Amino acid sequence: MRKQVEAALHVDPELFNVDDKFYGNVTVAPGVAADRVSYATAYSLRVPAIVYHEAGPTITKHPALVIVNGHGGDKSSWYSYWSGILYARAGAVVLTYDPVGEFERNRERLSHTSQHDTELSPDDMARRLSGLMITDVMQAVSYLSSRHDVDKKRIAVLGFSMGSFVSALTCALDTRIHACVLAGGGDLDGPNGYWDNSRKMCQGIPYKSVSFLGERGPALYALNAERGPTLVINGTDDSVVDITHHEQPWFEQLRAATIQRLGSSKNVFDFQFVPGGTHRPYFVTKNAALWLEEKLKFPNWSKNQIESMPETNIGAWAAANHVAGFTSSYAKQNEGLTQALGGNIPAVPRDQLQAVPEAVWESASGDYIYESWVEHARSAISSGAP
Repeated sequence: MRKQVEAALHVDPELFNVDDKFYGNVTVAPGVAADRVSYATAYSLRVPAIVYHEAGPTITKHPALVIVNGHGGDKSSWYSYWSGILYARAGAVVLTYDPVGEFERNRERLSHTSQHDTELSPDDMARRLSGLMITDVMQAVSYLSSRHDVDKKRIAVLGFSMGSFVSALTCALDTRIHACVLAGGGDLDGPNGYWDNSRKMCQGIPYKSVSFLGERGPALYALNAERGPTLVINGTDDSVVDITHHEQPWFEQLRAATIQRLGSSKNVFDFQFVPGGTHRPYFVTKNAALWLEEKLKFPNWSKNQIESMPETNIGAWAAANHVAGFTSSYAKQNEGLTQALGGNIPAVPRDQLQAVPEAVWESASGDYIYESWVEHARSAISSGAP
């Protein structure tokens, strides 16, 4: 089944030489350093990334997290660096990166472009785009596994919204991943449901393209269970990914169908609802942190410590710190209502989160940008390449 999904979405099971580059680091909060790096991915492209960890030398092997953004998000999004600083304080190594078309993978280095949503024909372009997004995460896992400070048996992937879809597929395919958190999503429904009719390039066409699995939700969650534990966490009032029609009874049925398909309940996904919650990156919340602590064993935190930690209303924090992007009614009603775990987390200036030095990027911008992917993908289709 994994081989079939990889073939359908043009994911190379051999992956690539990670070929990581280090461009220095910066202190982003007391005791927290951020490494500026890039690594290789599919279609001869590179991924710029910021990697958060405790400052100073270490001989300990730490758990690690990969943050997978939602539409328009990248490593400069508030929840990316909040996750980085928060979980670095827990003793984890946290990788955040730019999806194709955003920030350093955008020709003008803009954010919130959703450039990858541009509809291209034939449909195989959408399948190849999904394969690229999956490979970006797999290569992040490869990079983290190569670090001397990471325990490669304790790597987790955390995805929000579109990132939950990318993460659900990636965690079904990559058995190196120990734990997976799907926030603002994970309601992998059936034919003509939300995901079939969602944005064509990064979700709709790719999801339809794995219809050979039969009931796709149970099949993908069975693959996830064979890989390791998964948490699906949503707000009851999230209408963005149609959670309002996929409530507790629906998830109970999905879980039962997964158990029936798998023949076991071992590692079949856990699910949680936040009463009254809307579309938010719930992996920054106390409930998600408690689940991750149980699965990863953070060096600096215990269950009791997490339960006693403060929480921050992100809308109020964003206003006090002049964080852009929270003036729209959508932002105020969704991400702005997040009760994020932790306090004293600064708003990190966007220029500090540029991974690749200006001169390096200017001399090799084609290694990063969306337009290069389009050119490479079209060439692969023309030549009949896998």
